[in-house]
Amino acid sequence: MTLRAAFLASTLLVMGASAHAQQAPAAASAPAPAAAAAPATATVTVTTGAAVTDAKGGAVGTIASVNGDVAVVDTGAVKASIPVTSFAKTDSGFAIGMTKTELEAAAKGASAAQQEQFLASLAPGLAISDQHGGAVGTIEAVEGDLVTVATPNAKAKLPKSAIVQGPNGAVIGMTQAQLEAAAKASTPPAG
Repeated sequence: MTLRAAFLASTLLVMGASAHAQQAPAAASAPAPAAAAAPATATVTVTTGAAVTDAKGGAVGTIASVNGDVAVVDTGAVKASIPVTSFAKTDSGFAIGMTKTELEAAAKGASAAQQEQFLASLAPGLAISDQHGGAVGTIEAVEGDLVTVATPNAKAKLPKSAIVQGPNGAVIGMTQAQLEAAAKASTPPAG
């Protein structure tokens, strides 16, 4: 195993346990894995807005934010949470041990894996909210790739893919009123 592969593996393991959401698919975020950097001899102070390059000087992105020991790198396509210990100071900003392409692929892969794990955890009784945090209803049943969401006035079957993990749990792209209106419009008339 090369030194770079060892850094990548150890950093991805660390972030697998403590990553936080930053990539924005349709209406949600998902954590991205960390990128490894060449070992630094001293701790660096990572600053918001600084340029991030790979080990060969290729552009990776910019630091969008820093929260404690995690910095968020915005590549333009994804936002990836990376431990600040993975950065090395350069003349033009900071460097990490992954190229932009590698970081984006790793972030998208981690995001997809986390969404898959989240969808597998959907169960009856789980609260569903809209993208603004408003209550929509609760999951009444999960049948294959369909989830029945019950509101106070209606029930609707949604594909699992319509549900994403938000900061406070399961989220759909409709308000309670919109979901109830859609359920009513799709119900065949009685008689």
